[in-house]
Amino acid sequence: MKLGTVSHDGVEKPVAVMEGDTLLDLRAAGLNLRDLVDLIEAGEDGLDAVRTALANPPFSATIALEDVQMRCPIRPVQYRDCLVFEEHLINAFAQAEKIAGRPIVIPPVWYQQPIYYKGNRMSFIGADQDVIWPAYAEHLDVELELAVIIGKGGKDIPAADAPAHIWGYTILNDVSARDAQMREMAGQLGPAKGKDFDTGNILGPWIVTADEIAHPVALNMEVRVNGIRWGGGNSGLMHHSFARIIEHISASETLYPGEVIGSGTVGTGCGLETGRRLAPGDMFELEVEGIGILRNRIVRA
Repeated sequence: MKLGTVSHDGVEKPVAVMEGDTLLDLRAAGLNLRDLVDLIEAGEDGLDAVRTALANPPFSATIALEDVQMRCPIRPVQYRDCLVFEEHLINAFAQAEKIAGRPIVIPPVWYQQPIYYKGNRMSFIGADQDVIWPAYAEHLDVELELAVIIGKGGKDIPAADAPAHIWGYTILNDVSARDAQMREMAGQLGPAKGKDFDTGNILGPWIVTADEIAHPVALNMEVRVNGIRWGGGNSGLMHHSFARIIEHISASETLYPGEVIGSGTVGTGCGLETGRRLAPGDMFELEVEGIGILRNRIVRA
């Protein structure tokens, strides 16, 4: 199933995608939901209720896709973003070497365990919403990522059990202020303002439930800016799988339904790797096989 959140008649509504360009308003179909986090917390019973509603949709609960505005599918309960694509790191370090004038090598810890940071869960927007350029930055970049949504909570989750804790998959664009990021990371802490600004994190357009995507994921990914391909790859090239990531993060720490974990940027999935940068007015499209196209524009305030 594909699920999401839209604005319709001035109200945000959790929806499921039907055939063609039609959506099912899950509340109008009889599900008692505030948002998709409620549906995630309802577990398999919640998904069964959606399947039943999709099999016999009330006409009064259907909405035309053209009549809605997309919103972020969920407000993450917690948000972490990883760095698990070796090609991305190699390319980014090659660019950094040009500035530093010295070799930069991948530290051994990167190969030994997943590396991640916690970002601002309150700054998320959805497809077709504008990203507002932060006033303190001049170098903005997109990041093409895959993300999982945690469905079943737990602590000390073994990698073998971790796939059962994944509720769904979506596209993540971790928009980055590269100049701010480079300044602050020299202080051995962060990223902070390089990543954290209003509208700087994007999810969508849909969440695809985990039963429709085989584990480990191997989906084609591509990023385009103003219709020009910047790069892309395949999620099967993750050095640490989502199972390993969940095992590592949950060590002595409880994960909760509705948490979002990003993969980090796929190789050539951002401008930093090839010397490109965004300009005001640019339109970017992040496409992941089976999920859709996450499209946004960046504008000066």
